[in-house]
Amino acid sequence: MFRSTLILALCATWSSTLSAQDLTHKAKPQAGPIAISNATIHVVTGDPIENGLVVFDKGKIVFVGSARGQLPNGAKVIDGTGMHVYPGLISSYTHLGLTEIGAVRASRDMDEAGAVTPEVRAAVAVNPDSTLLPVTRSNGILTFATFPRGGTIPGRASLMRMDGWTWEDMAVRADAGLVVRWPNARPPRRRGRRAPTASPYEESVQRIRDSFARARAYVRWTQNTKTPKSTDLAWEAFRNTLSRARPVFFLANTYQQITEVVAFARKERIRAVIVGGHDADLCAPLLVANNVGVIIENIHRFPKRSDSPVDEVYRLPSRLEKAGVLWCLASGDRTANERNLPFAAARAVAYGLAPAAALRSITINAAKVFGVDSELGSIETGKRATLIVTDGDPLQIPTHVKMAFIDGRSIDLTNKQTALFEKYKAKYRRK
Repeated sequence: MFRSTLILALCATWSSTLSAQDLTHKAKPQAGPIAISNATIHVVTGDPIENGLVVFDKGKIVFVGSARGQLPNGAKVIDGTGMHVYPGLISSYTHLGLTEIGAVRASRDMDEAGAVTPEVRAAVAVNPDSTLLPVTRSNGILTFATFPRGGTIPGRASLMRMDGWTWEDMAVRADAGLVVRWPNARPPRRRGRRAPTASPYEESVQRIRDSFARARAYVRWTQNTKTPKSTDLAWEAFRNTLSRARPVFFLANTYQQITEVVAFARKERIRAVIVGGHDADLCAPLLVANNVGVIIENIHRFPKRSDSPVDEVYRLPSRLEKAGVLWCLASGDRTANERNLPFAAARAVAYGLAPAAALRSITINAAKVFGVDSELGSIETGKRATLIVTDGDPLQIPTHVKMAFIDGRSIDLTNKQTALFEKYKAKYRRK
């Protein structure tokens, strides 16, 4: 009986592993110039161009303007009459590629053992054959940031493309910035127990301070010595952060957490981004004054207090926009439902946010937060040709993404769900 049970368990594991593999073809490099003509071009950083033309070659956009523009010799022309061209959407906070099936421990790879593991890069654990990637990109999301979690400093986030044979192919920035989980000052209740001399909150804050102090000492040591020394990967991971080449993503929600993060970032002279930001609107002037961006993790949640307005969370994006805070939006949904990102932005529109601001929150604003706005987030000459062609507004559920390009490469938009749709459509098709 034990042997039979073992065989069944192995078969179930193999079955779940095989079903979690993406069987679509990876995109081939762009072979020649491509022009999308007669479409409405939503450049995001300016007004839409009616009856417009966008031309891209070798993965870069080379022309954006009127359809009367001159086409390059040998260009493949796509008639975009009645269509809309948008930059590829950017998902700012996910675990895509790091998890597949929540109930299967072997498919969850976002937690690293240990409280301080800055050497971890999320990119190296990304599964390029995850079935969740094609499902997500079929709704227009072509770039995503995947985050490690667990511990006080769980590692570094990575900004990834939605297509590639390996994680190296997919990486836009394998090191997109250090992730720090700022502790909550509210201590847990301990009925009938004596409080420890140092609370978990104080221990966590001290751990963060000590880590940055040791990293600074390490960087100074490597800069001042002429004798080659061995590299310490843990403290080497702080180098881009301490030089301000990369931001630090602080997971923080409460007013106290956010204000403490801003004070810490100012003292350490680092670039800070708040991830979560439930109370970000309460300290918006502080965020603006210190140039701190916010990734709103989730607007589909309950209000913080029982006596709060029912639409408090839905109106957070419009309040941050009005205050002048640089912010972008994450779906806050389960990884398997990351494709719903544009619909989260649409929810904010229904509660006071301008549609143009909602679109910016999942395109150019996200690119600015990650420091890649010179490459992604809008349709402008010189930027990567990462864009989508739709039959309507991508924030609306009835809209379909007809074509997608990542760095000029034409992307296969089929996935497991489209295959099942065709399968059962054939089953119920009438003769």
